[in-house]
Amino acid sequence: MTEPIRKPIPLAGLIGFRVEVDAANTSASCLLDITPVHLNRHGVLHGGVISTLLDTTSGVTASMTVDAHGLTPFTTVSLNINFLAPVQAGQVRATGRVSGGGRSLTFVEAEVRDADGRKIATSTGVFKRVRPKEPAP
Repeated sequence: MTEPIRKPIPLAGLIGFRVEVDAANTSASCLLDITPVHLNRHGVLHGGVISTLLDTTSGVTASMTVDAHGLTPFTTVSLNINFLAPVQAGQVRATGRVSGGGRSLTFVEAEVRDADGRKIATSTGVFKRVRPKEPAP
């Protein structure tokens, strides 16, 4: 069962997407209702918006490996994106899943699909947990 993330992400508010977490499946999703502001000059969803959805989904998914609410900070080490099809309107959903990792790095695969289930983009990424800095002695 998915639920909204409990701590808002400021960038989500700026761009207009929402983040949901699915603790049972260690997965996060970003949902965006496409508006004209999200389109590039060719009238399709901007690649930067797609990239942001994939990066956010992947980072929150990585966070869920140590925190069921997806609030523990992780940073993107690398993100590779494949743009597969254009989309012009409706809703898109980016969904992530953990594909591997170890003690310091987490590997996440993600995809963006439109409301009809058509795959728009995919990504693979490497994410690292951000640990709080210890105070100087």
